[in-house]
Amino acid sequence: MSSYAFRSYEFFLLQYRRVWRTTLVSSLVNPTLYLAALGIGLGKLVNRGPAGGIGGGSYLHFVAPGLLAAAAMQIAATESSWPVMGSFRWTRTYYAMNATPLAAPDILAGQQLFVATRVVASAAAYLAVIAAFGGVRSPLAVLAVPSALLVGLAFSAPIAALAGWSETESIFNALFRFVVMPMFLFSGTFYPVSRLPEVLQWVAYATPLWHGVELCRDLVLGQAHALADLGHAGYLLLWGLVGLGLAVRTHRERLLR
Repeated sequence: MSSYAFRSYEFFLLQYRRVWRTTLVSSLVNPTLYLAALGIGLGKLVNRGPAGGIGGGSYLHFVAPGLLAAAAMQIAATESSWPVMGSFRWTRTYYAMNATPLAAPDILAGQQLFVATRVVASAAAYLAVIAAFGGVRSPLAVLAVPSALLVGLAFSAPIAALAGWSETESIFNALFRFVVMPMFLFSGTFYPVSRLPEVLQWVAYATPLWHGVELCRDLVLGQAHALADLGHAGYLLLWGLVGLGLAVRTHRERLLR
């Protein structure tokens, strides 16, 4: 990563400084409300069931780490979709940056560093909220923050590649409606994937969010399994690296038009 990438990163941070208050709802307040409504409200009903919760623990312990991973997905997907396309099509900010010594990889690296900063800050704050609710069972929970970063990278990089390639914003309406939202609902955040039909189980296993949810849940609840969790982390990293490679390509091609 060249020093120019940090110039790009500085630009995104300065830009965000003007609007950071408006993102508090989506990045922290909404997940906290979900946690209160589901972990405490719905959780009372689940905990009264024959199993006394899920997996030997309360519903709060089950759902909280899943919401942490899901929040990382939503932040990363949002920051790498319309904002990236807008910088190409509407404000043409990327073209202005490219007119300086910054090249396409520098611009992309700065944007991805900014997304990483957003994800890490939100994940750390949300982990503190989970701890306040009594949802943390292990010191390994601190590793849920870098795990959330891997979740964010697994979504931000491929979506940034899509934003550099697409000519119309309608693709993001379809992406969030038919990909991001179904993953949020059916990738093990709210209930075990084993409750789904077998075909849908295998679809869920292929999604990066399921791996992120499982990884965060293992760490927060102190039930980590080294090989399985390394596999989850590796799968997320693979999505991120492939996405970065594609994003560099689409950004270069777009800036040459």
